[in-house]
Amino acid sequence: MFQDFKLVGDRPVAIQVKEYVKRLIIKGALQADQRLPSTREMSGLLKVSRNTVIAAYEGLEDDGFTYAIPGKGSYVLAMAGQSAADNGEANGSVTWQIDWKARMNEYAVSAVELDMMKQGIRAPKGTISFTSIAPDEQLFDLGDVRRAFMDRMAIEGQVLLNYGYAKGYKPLIDYLMHYMENKGVNLSGKDMLITGGFTEGFDIVLSALRPSARRGAAICENPTHHTAIKNLKLQGFEITGIPMERDGIDVERLEAVLQTKNFDLAYLTPSYHNPTGIVMSPAKRSAVMKLMMRYQIPVIEDGFNEELRYSGAHVAPLIATAGQGNGVIYIGSFSKVLFPGLRVGWVLGDRALIDTLESIKRARTIHTSTIDQSILYQYLLNGNFDKYVKKARTEYKRKYELTKACCEAHLPEAQLSGDGGLHMFLTFPTSVNTRQLLKACTERGVIFTPGDKFFIQEGEGTNTLRLGFSRVTDENIERGIQIIGEQARSFLKE
Repeated sequence: MFQDFKLVGDRPVAIQVKEYVKRLIIKGALQADQRLPSTREMSGLLKVSRNTVIAAYEGLEDDGFTYAIPGKGSYVLAMAGQSAADNGEANGSVTWQIDWKARMNEYAVSAVELDMMKQGIRAPKGTISFTSIAPDEQLFDLGDVRRAFMDRMAIEGQVLLNYGYAKGYKPLIDYLMHYMENKGVNLSGKDMLITGGFTEGFDIVLSALRPSARRGAAICENPTHHTAIKNLKLQGFEITGIPMERDGIDVERLEAVLQTKNFDLAYLTPSYHNPTGIVMSPAKRSAVMKLMMRYQIPVIEDGFNEELRYSGAHVAPLIATAGQGNGVIYIGSFSKVLFPGLRVGWVLGDRALIDTLESIKRARTIHTSTIDQSILYQYLLNGNFDKYVKKARTEYKRKYELTKACCEAHLPEAQLSGDGGLHMFLTFPTSVNTRQLLKACTERGVIFTPGDKFFIQEGEGTNTLRLGFSRVTDENIERGIQIIGEQARSFLKE
């Protein structure tokens, strides 16, 4: 005994010793009322200082695992359900086992089946990966983030460490309401809920709008954000996809579909659409809003990457074109622009709707981390956002243009789309199956995201792929796209 103790990491040694002895007690290796080795003996056995063992023994007694007898030493305290022997495992009887997979409901099974991360590509170290569309951490201004944290903690640290409000941190709400007003949004009759990023906001909205007596019916662009497809399906919505054109959703097709059945909601990403990167034109935005108003269909607008516009004039979000109308629910987040690690997003919509969503939020998670919200607020308040976005735009624009040039040079057969953001979408002739192409490229040390994951129906988009360039070096962008081109040509010859 005591021969398997090993120090790990930078944790205090006394805590490691305490936890090691605690594990022995819980496992039953040390029995109730058994005397522990003296502090001097234990220090020799574990090869740590005697003071360390003294501190560990004091911690064990404080935690209720041992008791001390003056002049005699420390002893193991008896505990209810202490060891495997108490439930019959040690004497050979059958242990209590549940088949958890058999217990999973339809929602849980579907969540696993739709989990793109679990089914993602496993690639060895050194692989050139175009799968991510997360921001480049090399751009993070850690000094400004650290300063924002220290500033806010100095002002109200004790408050921030306590419970917050389900609706959100009021200073951040006020700031973001003004931020949305600067985008042209009419705030009359509107309110805001702070969420743990886009995905939670979307899930809460869907749970509120999902019909009770039947399956819901949703309409969206095709292809579209895989996370949106996943959550719509998990919430029981049947999805109708409308094809994309070079300047956004096919409005004629949209109108034709709207005439055929009733829909409960529409999910649209008008700016830097994921995965195509297309920005919906002002004319189409206006046409879409007129159709949604005519057919009384609520719109969930995904404000994905609006800030990463590289060229051209500002295009107002759909919620801005709605004026005083309340038919658009805007879900925003800075995750792709700033820091995904700060899980903060927001839902802007009709005041009565937000009041209901607040109650759903409170029932589920009580509130979004107040510390995360306060750090983001102080970071924005300190004026860091505009400075950071300017730097990020410059770098991502440079990478975008490099990626575009490499695609044009090495993948001339592919049709490119993407007006900004952190990725580009490629459509090949139908003879190219991008899953087969991915397999060939993986063997050459390059991976990307097959585009069929973003389409509504199985079998669609098998000749498409998404290239995320934000976290790839210049050298690897050039080399990776060259390899994709070399492999793609073999499929084009078939």
